[in-house]
Amino acid sequence: MDPAPNTEIRMFGFLHSARKAKGLPPNAQMYIPPEGRIAQDIAEELELPMDKIEGVFVNHLVYSLDYVIHAGDKVAFISRGVPGPHRFSLGIHSAGKAAAKD
Repeated sequence: MDPAPNTEIRMFGFLHSARKAKGLPPNAQMYIPPEGRIAQDIAEELELPMDKIEGVFVNHLVYSLDYVIHAGDKVAFISRGVPGPHRFSLGIHSAGKAAAKD
């Protein structure tokens, strides 16, 4: 028997629309083990288009996809294309640059 989900994962922007287009909910409930999981692994399991992800919000801060998500974190994947000044004020620009290096 699989462990019960302990973390909600949200998708913003294009990622939200892409999930809905596949007939999937824009939010997902997942089990995250005590040692955590890398955001990229979670995105791949959710079948998100990796080339459309710019970063991930975790507990209201933006990180690149190599960040480790822990059970109960508030998580939301961000698609590319967030408008100008918001990219800098929210930290998306830095996360996107880190993701582009991968």
